[in-house]
Amino acid sequence: MNYQQAWQFLDQLQLFKIKLGLDSMKHFLERLGNPQHHLQCIHIAGTNGKGSVGATLHSILCAAGYKTAFYTSPHLSSVRERFKINSAYISKEDFARLITTIAAMLDGRQITYFECTTALALLWFAEQEVDCAILEVGMGGRLDATNVIMPLLSVITNVSMDHEQHLGSSLAAIAAEKAGIIKAGVPVLSGVAADASGQVISQTCAERQAPFFLFGHDFDGSSDNAGWKYRGIDGMLLPDLPMPLYGQHQLSNCSLALAAIQLLCQQGWSISEEQIRIGLSQTRWPGRLEYFRTAQGQQFLLDGAHNPAGAVALRDALQRDFSYKRLILVWGAMADKDIKAALSEVAPLADVIILTKAADSERAAAPEQLQVALSEDLQAKAICITFPEKAILQASTLADKDDLICISGSLYLIGAARSLLLGDLTDDEK
Repeated sequence: MNYQQAWQFLDQLQLFKIKLGLDSMKHFLERLGNPQHHLQCIHIAGTNGKGSVGATLHSILCAAGYKTAFYTSPHLSSVRERFKINSAYISKEDFARLITTIAAMLDGRQITYFECTTALALLWFAEQEVDCAILEVGMGGRLDATNVIMPLLSVITNVSMDHEQHLGSSLAAIAAEKAGIIKAGVPVLSGVAADASGQVISQTCAERQAPFFLFGHDFDGSSDNAGWKYRGIDGMLLPDLPMPLYGQHQLSNCSLALAAIQLLCQQGWSISEEQIRIGLSQTRWPGRLEYFRTAQGQQFLLDGAHNPAGAVALRDALQRDFSYKRLILVWGAMADKDIKAALSEVAPLADVIILTKAADSERAAAPEQLQVALSEDLQAKAICITFPEKAILQASTLADKDDLICISGSLYLIGAARSLLLGDLTDDEK
């Protein structure tokens, strides 16, 4: 296959619905030579913050001179964004070649989109002989396609309500799914709260004799005028650290990354304080509280706050980290999300609300569905524009240079907006 054919082959796999289970994935990887057995991995699960922790870890390990891979999902514009080694995304040539290999090995058998991308990531990372592969769980953990690895350490960022139709209708049930990545004797780092989810994670670690390190107890992070300070495992202290990512919630995410670095050092990895600082300063995570000004001087903030917890983080960041005269909110969401809960956190801050369809998909909520989720007073501020391009153009027309245009609600919408405003992340890659 060429790149276009490989992309079309992968895209057609979306016709197969989400299938949680590991048996078929394990058998398929056996036919591919079990590439996961040749990798040293860090496994990251959690409701929110997985990507931020992974991006921070990736940046620090690259700064320390390690050949570091990062597998993440979903992508914003191009599927190639999911596969990265150091600063380079997978090439079109390698993508097409490995998809061809996978398709030939399937020989007509069924596989899901995420199983295919996970197999591709493991194959490419093993082939490229990376020093470390950071793998982000797609959904849940216990039955996720990434849960075929034996990692150096596991991270569970937090647990809140999301994907209830697949993971369960309570915090404890969702936490049990995420706890499925915990392996016997493998250290676990977490930022879970002191609620039912925290109880499930700590109890699972105890049952599997996995050393457990909790943010706020075994390690911590706090901000001050100079930056932020990390209080690490065994009393380690790093003051005046750079924080390139917006949002108070990044204290826990960056602290989780630094705690992971500490555990790697205990396992013999060589990472200096200077390399940690360089890695932190170079961390980027596109589409998540990503702020920029256009050449025309307009201010934009892109954030994929697709669930209530993410919307709370966005609300807090808007109130704490940004200055603006008016807030113009462009919001699009998928219909299977808790639209009312998420919108209720951010919409009251907006002076103008533009509701749009997040994607050209049956899953995407129509603007009118979003509007009825608003209170009556907020509905009066709302404009419904079906196509995202027109919604963003309307926001730009209404905004002055002192106003902030915030685009949020779904990563599908963020991908379309970022491509329109900044271009694709892989534009410079072949």
